[in-house]
Amino acid sequence: MRRTRILTAVLALAAGLLAGAPPALAAEAPPQPTAKLAADTYTWRNARVDGGGFVPGIVFNRKERNLAYARTDIGGAYRWQQSTKTWTPLLDSVGWDDWGHTGVVSLATDSVNPDRVYAAVGTYTNDWDPGNGAVLRSADRGASWQKAALPFKLGGNMPGRGMGERLAIDPNRNSVLYLGAPSGKGLWRSTDSGATWSQVTSFPNPGTYVQDPGDTSGYASDNQGVVWVTFDESTGTAGNATRTIYVGVADKDNAVYRSTDAGATWSRVAGQPTGYLPHKGVLDTANGHLYVAYSDKGGPYDGGKGQLWRYTTATGTWTDISPVAEADTYYGFSGLTVDRQRPGTLMATAYSSWWPDTQIFRSTDSGATWSKAWDYTSYPSRSNRYTMDVSSSPWLTWGANPSPPEQTPKLGWMTEAMEIDPFDSNRMMYGTGATIYGTENLTNWDSGGQFAIKPMVQGLEETAVLDLASPPSGAPLLSALGDVGGFRHTDLTKVPPMMYTQPNFTSTTSLDFAESNPNTVVRVGHLDSGPHVAFSTDNGVNWFAGTDPSGVSGGGTVAAAADGGRFVWSPEGAGVHHTTGFGTSWSASTGIPAGAIVESDRVDPRTFYGFKSGKFYVSTDGGATFTASAATGLPSGDSVRFKALPGTKGDIWLAGGAEGGTYGLWHSTNGGASFTKLANVAEADTIGFGKAAPGASYQTLYTSAEIGGVRGIFRSTDQGASWTRINDDAHQWGWTGAAITGDPRVYGRVYVSTNGRGIIYGDSSDTGTDPGPDPDPEPTGACAVTYQITNQWSGGFQADVRLANTGTAPWSGWSLSWTFGQGQTVTQMWNAEHTQSGATVTAKNVGWNANVAAGSSVSFGFTGNWNQSNAKPTAFKLGDRTCTVT
Repeated sequence: MRRTRILTAVLALAAGLLAGAPPALAAEAPPQPTAKLAADTYTWRNARVDGGGFVPGIVFNRKERNLAYARTDIGGAYRWQQSTKTWTPLLDSVGWDDWGHTGVVSLATDSVNPDRVYAAVGTYTNDWDPGNGAVLRSADRGASWQKAALPFKLGGNMPGRGMGERLAIDPNRNSVLYLGAPSGKGLWRSTDSGATWSQVTSFPNPGTYVQDPGDTSGYASDNQGVVWVTFDESTGTAGNATRTIYVGVADKDNAVYRSTDAGATWSRVAGQPTGYLPHKGVLDTANGHLYVAYSDKGGPYDGGKGQLWRYTTATGTWTDISPVAEADTYYGFSGLTVDRQRPGTLMATAYSSWWPDTQIFRSTDSGATWSKAWDYTSYPSRSNRYTMDVSSSPWLTWGANPSPPEQTPKLGWMTEAMEIDPFDSNRMMYGTGATIYGTENLTNWDSGGQFAIKPMVQGLEETAVLDLASPPSGAPLLSALGDVGGFRHTDLTKVPPMMYTQPNFTSTTSLDFAESNPNTVVRVGHLDSGPHVAFSTDNGVNWFAGTDPSGVSGGGTVAAAADGGRFVWSPEGAGVHHTTGFGTSWSASTGIPAGAIVESDRVDPRTFYGFKSGKFYVSTDGGATFTASAATGLPSGDSVRFKALPGTKGDIWLAGGAEGGTYGLWHSTNGGASFTKLANVAEADTIGFGKAAPGASYQTLYTSAEIGGVRGIFRSTDQGASWTRINDDAHQWGWTGAAITGDPRVYGRVYVSTNGRGIIYGDSSDTGTDPGPDPDPEPTGACAVTYQITNQWSGGFQADVRLANTGTAPWSGWSLSWTFGQGQTVTQMWNAEHTQSGATVTAKNVGWNANVAAGSSVSFGFTGNWNQSNAKPTAFKLGDRTCTVT
């Protein structure tokens, strides 16, 4: 995973969970009914990306074939399912209050009782994570868990997280477990199968290494601690504690310790190398060799020098078995595994070799000699011992076309996890910063052939989701993701062919589409060198870069006008700006502070909104000038998300706040001039809209919130008067506070952001039967139509249509028809469904805009073709009534 992963996760979490101070309370609406809990049955799945995050650990069970687990830094743990060759998530039950327990610092699978598995969980050791760590234990392979709380924090997303495994089970007496702790907390032990834990007070060294002692955040200045535990199973018998235990410590002078009396006493192993950190320690019991992979840094990003050493347990002899001379390394070693079927065969990785590629080394003679996965023929040409097929996850090429010796797809980066299947010498898996790769013909390496590498990652979803959008036409889902940028999903069950490119942001922080012209899309994000804004005119299929205003350092938030004719951007490093066209020239907006969150009205293309530090801002001139609203009582912090409702001007919902202060959900029907707080929502962090329920006149609301004393994902089909919890305790996914949206085309479908478990989407069993409008609805009363050609080019054009109810009775459905006079044809329509027979076009309402009150209007738009001239239609009919043309 790229270096931005830390910032992505931390900024999202810090903004979503920790910000805010208590402002004055807003006036509350009359008390509303409490929420119904789990009153609907939902099916939850991932919108497939397959991977997308760092996999620092893979663990095979040594008693049962095909039983394997993988851990991620912020996205939970997974179990391998051999029948489908997919991964099953195991920690989706982690709730909002325990969100840090989605970070997994270590895993252990019990080779005495394979049903038992353990996970040491916790995301940060500094105050970014308010909770302590825990050890989770399961007697059913992770289907359910019990928790043993720890009196200290664990760091699944901290520096050094690729070292390990920190958690280990005694292979002879499986009720005994050890855990290496960070932050100077030392070595811990459980003697009751993980139910309780106590510190091993006789262990002499809690570690000394910190990445950056001057880091005031506590992130890089934490002591990386005790990093791995390895048992010499030959020194014990079944039912009796193993006598000899090796422990690795983040200390460059005193890295490896040993106990020969089942953990009662400990001593530094004599003769060991110094100057490096022990990333991995793996014991080949058959040959009596302890192999240790060293790096000068803790990883997973850094590491400039490294060595591999072999310790002969019988003689106490240390031997340098590094595959290359220390002077020739520009990386550290970490990934380390032995072939249990072929003693003496081992492999290691150059985990921090970012360019031109990672390297994998293999030895079949206990490290006396080595071969490489790739080598130079004549620089920069390479010869590979492997082939790579990423057709199942084609985005792993990153759309790149690098110059030799770099190749695409890359063999990997941050390759700290690597394991040979203990039952099958041909199968090996290794983790990277973006996926799990594997092979099933590894021994071809030894016979001079090529072994085949492919992703083995389906089911493991580990993206951090920062924003989501579901347009009314085109692709059903557009996403903004940390580290891999984001994707356009045309089929939620398939991996998209490529992330957004041209430019390829390291993280996309915000995206938006034009409500009446969904082909127009904008996104903003982080990029080390290059523009931070990009545009698409084909619904996100292709992109082109815009130009940054002066001073921009990061993505921020962005909003597209309802018609796509202008944009407002609030980037990092600069104030709010606006532009017409596609960002070739930006002008500073006035009246709104830097760092404000910006959104657009979904009907009026000249109206934009902003929020900053308890104040709501409105612009009616396309973002040029903003005015602070008189609305009071909104959250004073910036942990707020708000959206304007499609189809109705000035209808705004705002969610946010922080514990101990103003927190909840607010609604405005007058363009933000005032807001009403919903009394039945205690806390809310996101708000989104989807297709209206059958028979309902208002779009469905979705939120991640606390309602009725319960945290969950909620749905309302009656403008927030009542709520139904639609997830359950088995489907919580930790922190879900970044974004949520319903699908405007599928009632009940909702897309939920997670911080490390990817994009979750749910479908309701309560689909109902939507009667919709009559086949030919015939509203009573008068009507008026405004038809405007908003853009025209050779052979094509775009038009907007506004249909007004100028009568005295409401409409419950509408169907507007007209006839083109010069052979024009409609190619795509949004906010309405259309048919065309010859020259006659009929546009009908969609579910959410069927109801039009007297004096109100509804708008839709379309693109079309012309080949003679493009005169406007002169007559429009609503059913059998002729409308006034304005």
